Amino acid sequence: MAFSQAFLEWEQATRQEGQQEGQRALILRLLARQVGNLSEETRSQIHTLSIEQLEALADALLDFSTVTDLETWLLNHG
Repeated sequence: MAFSQAFLEWEQATRQEGQQEGQRALILRLLARQVGNLSEETRSQIHTLSIEQLEALADALLDFSTVTDLETWLLNHG
C-alpha cells in the first residue's frame, strides 16, 4: 500500500511539473512575440517563477509593449 501511495504522489508531482514547464514555454513564446527577444537573464528570472506568478504574468503580458515593461513587472512580482 505504501508503494502505491508513493507512486501516486510521484505521478502527480511529475504531471504538475510537466504542466508548469508547458505553461512556462508558452509564456516565453508569447513574450517573445509581444516584446521581442528576451535576454538569458530575463528568461532565467521567468524560470524561477512559481505557478501562481506564471499565471499572473500570463494575465499581464498582453499589456506589455517593451522588454522594459516585462522587466518592471518582474521587479515588482518576481
